[in-house]
Amino acid sequence: MMNKYEAMIIFPDTLKEESLDASLDKVVAEIEKSGGTVEAKTRLGRRSFARPMDKHTGGQYMVVTFRLDGDKITALQGRFKLNEEIFRAQIVRAPEVAAAPAQ
Repeated sequence: MMNKYEAMIIFPDTLKEESLDASLDKVVAEIEKSGGTVEAKTRLGRRSFARPMDKHTGGQYMVVTFRLDGDKITALQGRFKLNEEIFRAQIVRAPEVAAAPAQ
């Protein structure tokens, strides 16, 4: 069964705007290659970290909402870790929004 997930992806702050679009396209391609379907992509912009991580002080945040089989998430996370353009990636299961009951 396809579950709904949200991936918070942090790209390095040094990434240029056109490189950011290409990197996001690679993330979407990786999800689709795993058999998933992307529902939404949201740019949250540049944000500073609360404390420096690996000598970085900030990053460019993106949220990608997608559907994928639950047994393929671990492999997807592994591929995100291997992608040098992604600084950090966290995938969480998104809550399913139930349709309002008909009256």
